[in-house]
Amino acid sequence: QVQLVESGGGLVQAGGSLRLSCVVSGRGVSYHAVGWFRRAPGKEREFVSFISVSGETTLYADSVKGRFTISRDSAKNTVYLQMSSLKPEDTAVYYCAAAVDYGGDYTRLKRWEEYNYSGQGTQVTVSS
Repeated sequence: QVQLVESGGGLVQAGGSLRLSCVVSGRGVSYHAVGWFRRAPGKEREFVSFISVSGETTLYADSVKGRFTISRDSAKNTVYLQMSSLKPEDTAVYYCAAAVDYGGDYTRLKRWEEYNYSGQGTQVTVSS
């Protein structure tokens, strides 16, 4: 079992920044990759970003590329999502999720269904 706990959400003005954290614990932490997803009111859950176990592979949704940066601190078992130049359309509940890192083609990990564990989410609200 792997547990994930998100934090760092809040209310910010457009153009501002926030850093989300996802603490990963439990058995298998060392071989689980982590993704971030978000769900805005009335919309489907969407992929935001992904980072492999090694940290060498990262993926971003086109809508956040150049504004968000994902990173991980293996010593702290924590994955971060640094969000800058925030826009009102970034308002959503943000979830981190874990999936076994088999290597190879990581593009499948843009799909929520590929993940085995997820956290409860943290609310991000961007005011205009």
